[in-house]
Amino acid sequence: MLSEVPALLGLALLQWYVTMEVVAVRAPHHEIGWAVLAYAAAAQTVLCAAGRAVVHRIRHRAALRNPLSTLVVGQGPVARQVTAALYGHPEYGLRPVGRVAASAAQDEEPPARPDGVPLPVLVTPQEVGRAVVQNSVRHAVFTAPPEATPDGAALFALLTGHGCRVWLVTGDTAVATRPAGSRPDHLWGFAAHPLQDGTHRPVSHAAKRAMDALLAGAGLVLVAPLMAGCALAVRLSDGPGVIFRQERVGRHGRPFVLLKFRTLRPADAKESATRWNVASDGRMSRVGRLLRRSSLDELPQLWNVLRGDMSLVGPRPERPFFVAQFSRTHPGYQDRHRMPVGITGLAQVNGLRGDTSIEERARFDNRYIETWSLWQDACVLARTVGSFFRLGGS
Repeated sequence: MLSEVPALLGLALLQWYVTMEVVAVRAPHHEIGWAVLAYAAAAQTVLCAAGRAVVHRIRHRAALRNPLSTLVVGQGPVARQVTAALYGHPEYGLRPVGRVAASAAQDEEPPARPDGVPLPVLVTPQEVGRAVVQNSVRHAVFTAPPEATPDGAALFALLTGHGCRVWLVTGDTAVATRPAGSRPDHLWGFAAHPLQDGTHRPVSHAAKRAMDALLAGAGLVLVAPLMAGCALAVRLSDGPGVIFRQERVGRHGRPFVLLKFRTLRPADAKESATRWNVASDGRMSRVGRLLRRSSLDELPQLWNVLRGDMSLVGPRPERPFFVAQFSRTHPGYQDRHRMPVGITGLAQVNGLRGDTSIEERARFDNRYIETWSLWQDACVLARTVGSFFRLGGS
């Protein structure tokens, strides 16, 4: 608390000086002198410091009673020392429930809990995801920058996607890698830097979600007659089963069911999940071909947007089979899932639709994410409306 006193005193002096000047202009007969200003600022500083000390004490006791589940990401001496510090100093309120390492066999001295039971070692992102859900993990401590950690980018996205607060705790050999501009905290002498995803902008994303819900709701009302006509055409041409449902991968790798008007009835579930392109399939009817080429088959996805599965603008969602395949063969593909997936996106309005380069799509999608703004969404929507009936298909 003492380290905060200079900042509190400076703020108090500024506040009281502004008050003194306002009073001098508006009510000169009640002018505040410099002595009063000094005493008032000192009293405010003492009261604020005391109040913060009380709050700190209450939070300290709460942390001791209910420590939050924590994962330690890394291996080697720093990871072991950080784990030992968390066990040895429960006042930090962080209770290790697992350690994430590239290989369980690489660490010769796996850390153990106070009861002597070895701390579980998690190797794959899937294991990490299960541990986060099962243990209600709220914090994750990286002992090396995510970019220098095996699968670090995917782990970072997974952890932030589950609402975990992520920290970089550095040893003496890692001081040069600390995030620029951040004010470090400390964990028993280790510098602790909060890490945030560059897309972590809660207010802007709340505005994006509000815009999505408003426009999707209005869109469903406006295009209801057109959707009814499409549904009737599909029913008359291809029989029952107007809506096609397919599992897709959304933000942070979460699956959801995407809706489309059916343009082709797949032979079986395997074909639906693993066949890449059906644009030239002879089984497709004239109605189905028209819906695909005009993109009218995408209209039911307005309901996905209204539900919160998707956004109006974002990287196009793909099937789990292809997400796994493309993530292995195209660097940066997995990073597309940092933002909500969309009906349209920067890649699509630049002509990357249908059977086009996956690498180029990923490049445009990540460009969109890194430069995202509500204005950019509006521009993409305007370009999409302008080319909505352009022949092509997605």
